[in-house]
Formats: sequence, C-alpha cells, structure tokens
Amino acid sequence: MKIGVVGGTGDIGEGMALRLSTMHDVFIGSREEQKATALCEVCAAALGERGMSCSLEGASNQQAVDEGDIVVIALPFKHVAATIRSLSGFENKIVISPVNPIERSTYFYYAPPPEGSAALFIKGLMPESATVCAAFNNIAANRWKMLDEVLDYSVAVCCDEADAKRQVMDLVDSISELRAFDAGPLASASLVESVTPLLLNIARYSGMKDVGIRFV
Repeated sequence: MKIGVVGGTGDIGEGMALRLSTMHDVFIGSREEQKATALCEVCAAALGERGMSCSLEGASNQQAVDEGDIVVIALPFKHVAATIRSLSGFENKIVISPVNPIERSTYFYYAPPPEGSAALFIKGLMPESATVCAAFNNIAANRWKMLDEVLDYSVAVCCDEADAKRQVMDLVDSISELRAFDAGPLASASLVESVTPLLLNIARYSGMKDVGIRFV
C-alpha cells in the first residue's frame, strides 16, 4: 500500500513514517521537499541500525497526496485549512485525521471548530468522493519514534464508510501491538479528539510521560 503523509516532517508524521515504512511505501510530504528527503535518510538509517528495511521517499505535500492510496494529515490544527486548500487530488482517497484541535492556558483543553471536530472540518475541505477517517488521535508523538518500544495502545477509529473504516482498522492492527476499535461514525470523532487534552493534563499533573489509552 502507498501512504502519503502531509506534514510528514513533524513529530507525529516522522514517527508514523518510521513505523509504517517497514510494511508500506511511504511518501513523507513537506512544504520543503529537501527537508523531507533529509528526514528520509535519517529514518532509513535509524531503521537500518535495527536491521529493518524500509520504503521511504521525500516529497512535497502535493506529491504525498498524489502518490498515496491513503493520505495522513499529520498537521497541527492551525495549519490544516491553509495546507489542504493549497493541495488537490484527494478524490477517491482515504484520508486519515489524527488531528486534535487543542489549546493551552494553565491546562490543555479541547477547542473544536464550529463543525464540531477536526475530522469533520477536514471532511468539509475534501471533495465528495474522499473518505475521511479519524484515527491515531490519542498516541503521543514521542512514542511513535521510540522504535525499540512496543506500541500497545488502543486506537479508536471513526468513519462513515464501512470499507474505508476496515482498511484503516487493518492498518492500525498492523503496527506494533496497536489494536483498532470501531468508535462509530465520523460525527463521533469529537469524543476521541477530546480525550487527548485529558491525557496531556494527566501526564502533566501526575508526573507521567506519554500517557495513552487501552480498552480491555
């Protein structure tokens, strides 16, 4: 499978690329293609040191969309609208949103757009034939990049189209020890996104790191 990561040079994008590129063809997208290419070299070296081969290619964000069967929007929420509006070619793609609209004062809090969630906001920016799924929202960026550690979180997946949801859940289940759970339609994505500031607050006030969720 070909996976394009828009905003792939950020922490989450880099971590997802590291984990996914051992099984899939991954295109790391960036506004600066040279930056993406340099990151690919770093990622390939890190994987090579562990005896793992990978398929990674640095790209522009537009190329990441063009090449990907699945496109991951690995961007801070504040950059989502401008970036997506500068791109084309999302028709008939599965688009994964791990985006959480979060603000911070003396604590972290959920700050969704008028649409109700980042996932629904992204859906509104997409052509009708694109299918948006919310997934990977509650995984700490640092944990993605810790290649010597197991990822054993539960991952809630929200989507309106059954086949696309199944493909995304299968992708989740292929990564380390992640386990996908069907969390309902895209309209329920706000419930999933709003858990992330809770996890950040628990980590901050309880002296913990990289807090995640696990359903048992």
